[in-house]
Amino acid sequence: MAEQSKKWVLMVTAQTPTNIAVIKYWGKRDENLILAINDSISVTLDPAHLCTTTTVAVSPDFDQDRMWLNGKEISLAGGRYQNCLREIRARASDVEDEKKGIKITKNDWQNLHVHVASYNNFPTAAGLASSAAGFACLVFSLAKLMNVQEDNGRLSAIARQGSGSACRSLFGGFVKWVMGKEEDGSDSIAVPLVDEKHWDELVIIIAVVSSRQKETSSTSGMRDSVETSSLIEHRAKEVVPKRIIKMEEAIQNRDFPTFAQLTCSDSNQFHAVCMDTTPPIFYMNDTSHRIIVCVEKWNRSEGTTQVAYTFDAGPNAVLIARNRKAATLMLQRLLFHFPPNSDTDLNSYVIGDKSILKDAGIQDIKDVDALPPPPEIKDKIPAQKFKGEISYFICTRPGRGPVLLTDESQALLNPETGLPK
Repeated sequence: MAEQSKKWVLMVTAQTPTNIAVIKYWGKRDENLILAINDSISVTLDPAHLCTTTTVAVSPDFDQDRMWLNGKEISLAGGRYQNCLREIRARASDVEDEKKGIKITKNDWQNLHVHVASYNNFPTAAGLASSAAGFACLVFSLAKLMNVQEDNGRLSAIARQGSGSACRSLFGGFVKWVMGKEEDGSDSIAVPLVDEKHWDELVIIIAVVSSRQKETSSTSGMRDSVETSSLIEHRAKEVVPKRIIKMEEAIQNRDFPTFAQLTCSDSNQFHAVCMDTTPPIFYMNDTSHRIIVCVEKWNRSEGTTQVAYTFDAGPNAVLIARNRKAATLMLQRLLFHFPPNSDTDLNSYVIGDKSILKDAGIQDIKDVDALPPPPEIKDKIPAQKFKGEISYFICTRPGRGPVLLTDESQALLNPETGLPK
């Protein structure tokens, strides 16, 4: 590396999806290594609608590691970032870019600094697993930059040290985080169960109730639950192991009624553990509860389960519909009960796969106002509407794992300076 006199910047850009757990991870057996007290299963969401894009760059001119998140510089001093950087650097290989005349040896990486720019196309820290996508993307892109010769399963054990759920964002489709038994966490990794094409009729609608940062972070909430909840031990030892087996079967067989029952029950139990914590943690709010009532009523009236709901550490509802028809009918119900404020543009109220709006026969706000009450609402009770309680909806589906972006225009750092564009 020393003989190269001209300045250079080497860059890699990657895109990583977020994921939503259908069997929840809540509680650690090791805070530093981020080792879970139970297995968990998630569905990866289509990165076209929810993802993190990260550009990582290296140059002999950089005098320190630096990172920008959504355009704002943040500190990399935290243990979680340091763990990921250390683990990736330790596995780096030789890198040669003949076109640019760059040669980096394995040992050079210890003395070179990196710049990282990351962008989430959805709210950070609002219970939409932004840290999962973020750390997965950081590890994946650094591994590509430093020519790390390990598969995504091994990389997932590094991403896990940034954010537990991040290990599951290194694969598409349905993914299981195996909690592992080893003290060093070497067997606590993510494994793909099925890819995104296996159950591609599923449609996912996310109701973003609030995009504000939550009052109790997942990290401190988990710690309090492990220390004070008597329900969490029963959940981790008795309940989750059985649910994991049943959930894997339901996913393999595309058995929606079983999948939905397990998903809803596990979400409700996770929030019961939060309430069983001292002091109690309330991630859901009145709007979250109204969405559950709406889904439960409709499922009961149909006689077969149409939609499953799950809530992570926040008030936002993730609704998984059995197929496109069910998703369309669900969206009509949601828009009836939770219409936007009169000055809201429908285009920004329903984002992601907007074709579901078309299927629902909705082109503008007038069509939302004209929606009839769902048949399951009894005539005697006037139908309640909760205008403005939902910020917006995201229509999406199961999606693929991380990918490299080769189009330089998508890079977030300037190829000349290695600073944000």
